[in-house]
Amino acid sequence: MPMIDVYAPEDLFPPGTDARLGKELTMAVLRAEGVATPGPFHLNNTAAFIHRMDPHSIHTAATESARTVRVQVITPPAALSREGQKQLVKEVTEIVTKISGDPTQASRTWVILTEAAEGGWGLSGTAFGREEFAALRAKAAAARAR
Repeated sequence: MPMIDVYAPEDLFPPGTDARLGKELTMAVLRAEGVATPGPFHLNNTAAFIHRMDPHSIHTAATESARTVRVQVITPPAALSREGQKQLVKEVTEIVTKISGDPTQASRTWVILTEAAEGGWGLSGTAFGREEFAALRAKAAAARAR
């Protein structure tokens, strides 16, 4: 149930590509988490927020209108292994570069992986931690077995 935030200049991605960007990033995160066959629970509870910003509101020390992209992926505790982290950063960078249409975008794409604190993942009024996620997995497995 990761959350994905993409911050980019509003003119970086072609018009009409937000849904594609969100879907491709979602699937990359789920793959990195080891979800082989995402079901409705995964697909309905992974959100991608595309923040298109005024190009003049993104700065570096070198320019007042940077073509920098920041992608932050927030995951529940222990959702990503070290290999999953590496895979995810690589895939996110590739997706952003491909959809932007600029092969040089990779060098200006920052991927920030953030893991929620134990018990710090709230959904439906519940503060989820390892125990609550284990119960969700068991419930989902039981439902699939029926």
